[in-house]
Amino acid sequence: MSRGYKLKDRPEYSSKPKPVTFKKNQKVSEAVEAMSEKNFGSVVIVDNQNKVIGICTERDILKKLVNKKLNPTKTTLDEIMTPNPRVGNENDDVLDWLRTMSNDRFRRLPVVDEKGIIKVIFTQGDFVSYTWPDLLYQASQMTKATLSKHFNLTSILVMIMLYSIAIIASIKLI
Repeated sequence: MSRGYKLKDRPEYSSKPKPVTFKKNQKVSEAVEAMSEKNFGSVVIVDNQNKVIGICTERDILKKLVNKKLNPTKTTLDEIMTPNPRVGNENDDVLDWLRTMSNDRFRRLPVVDEKGIIKVIFTQGDFVSYTWPDLLYQASQMTKATLSKHFNLTSILVMIMLYSIAIIASIKLI
């Protein structure tokens, strides 16, 4: 995969449903209802300009609400959300974010447009399912480039011929 493959170039960018957004003072019960209805694993918390200020995931609900026995109809999202999540720009490089998500161990990446408005949420699974074939292709291309830089075609053919002669000779000795 070449450098410059942008998040907005991913097929999921236009095909995924728009993320559900909430304000920080809304109740957790409202978010849970929306997540259940849409079968989403998270909701995005936005400010009055629709800029991402937090994310509330299933894990946040489990660890910060259920585990502490808080009432979801009284608890606001800002009490349990993950504030200031990493946010990708639609023009960012796919491989950079895949590496960052893997290294920093987070699974959901809100992606915004040039105005900072949420467009989509990518998960690690969205990247991995599509990038493994690309990564293998890239590795093969890098191997070819490395070999061709250090060996010209004649050198490679001579090595193959010498290897073949060595194999034939070893068979005759047996």
